[in-house]
Amino acid sequence: MKLKLLSLLLLLLSINCISQTLDNLKKETKKVYDANYLMEFEAVVAQSYPKIIETIGQDKMLELLDLDYQNDDFRYRLQLVNPIFIYSDIKKIDDKSYCVISYKNPVRIFYEKKLSMNDGIKKATQIKEETQATQVTFEPKRNSFNVRRNSKFIAIADTSTKMEWKFFNLDDVNQKKVFDSLCSESVKKELGL
Repeated sequence: MKLKLLSLLLLLLSINCISQTLDNLKKETKKVYDANYLMEFEAVVAQSYPKIIETIGQDKMLELLDLDYQNDDFRYRLQLVNPIFIYSDIKKIDDKSYCVISYKNPVRIFYEKKLSMNDGIKKATQIKEETQATQVTFEPKRNSFNVRRNSKFIAIADTSTKMEWKFFNLDDVNQKKVFDSLCSESVKKELGL
């Protein structure tokens, strides 16, 4: 009887720990998304996995984020205030905890110089390929593109993050390169990437 009670207690504790970890992950995911939505790039950097900052450099990362969202050619804006995040199981691989977070992430890209219909169609094809979007629509009256895509964050908690969740944004080319260099093919396969 004591063994059954002890087993039940351990099961409840493990479920509670997983629940607390997932609850914390959900809060941190919302923070990093909101920082991107509001273009609070210092907060984005603070939520990023430390190896990204170490590899790219904090100042360079801030500069690149700003250029990704606004430059002489275009302005880039996220459209959803409250996206629905889909969380994979939290996987413990070696000494790290991983979670893949997927969500629909529509964006609008406004071009500064007026595009002809022909240029808009060409640019829509280019944007679709670069962003792996499901749909890109050129809106000539707004001189913009409505981009429908699915996005992914990879959350990692390990000793370098003091077991707090930190993120890779796989939409960001530079962050994806760092992630690809850090994670073996077997880890990516286990995460379903």
